[in-house]
Amino acid sequence: MNCLECNTELDRSERTYSMETLGISLCNAHIDRIEKIIKTKHTPLEAVQLYYALKKAGLHPTLEWWDGRRSIDIAISRVKLNIEIESNYETISHEQAIKDLEEAMLSFKNGFTTIRIPDVLVKYHLKDTVKNLTGIVEGLKINLKAI
Repeated sequence: MNCLECNTELDRSERTYSMETLGISLCNAHIDRIEKIIKTKHTPLEAVQLYYALKKAGLHPTLEWWDGRRSIDIAISRVKLNIEIESNYETISHEQAIKDLEEAMLSFKNGFTTIRIPDVLVKYHLKDTVKNLTGIVEGLKINLKAI
């Protein structure tokens, strides 16, 4: 098994630790990088897993992209798509719902589409999530060309 980032072959301890902690195969250097991002940016583990799945699908995502106001979990800037992973969507308050709606409005005003994906979709339906996001990216490419 190789590192998803640098393609170096992983030894047994790297592979085991990476799969147990992140659910993806990374070398020690990239494990450290991702763990630092998770700790400093409060990035959901599912965002990291989705990032690497989208990367494997050829979509060229960016993890923790700064949009000028806040950090976005995953961005696909070529089509102006922001992806946020939601972990507490069952207990959303009306204040949080309004905040999310305002953030979506600001994104739209700046030409970006923001999608919020429940973490359970990434945990249990990663392939379907990537398939649908690929379709969304294709649709956004068509719409960008039409403008």
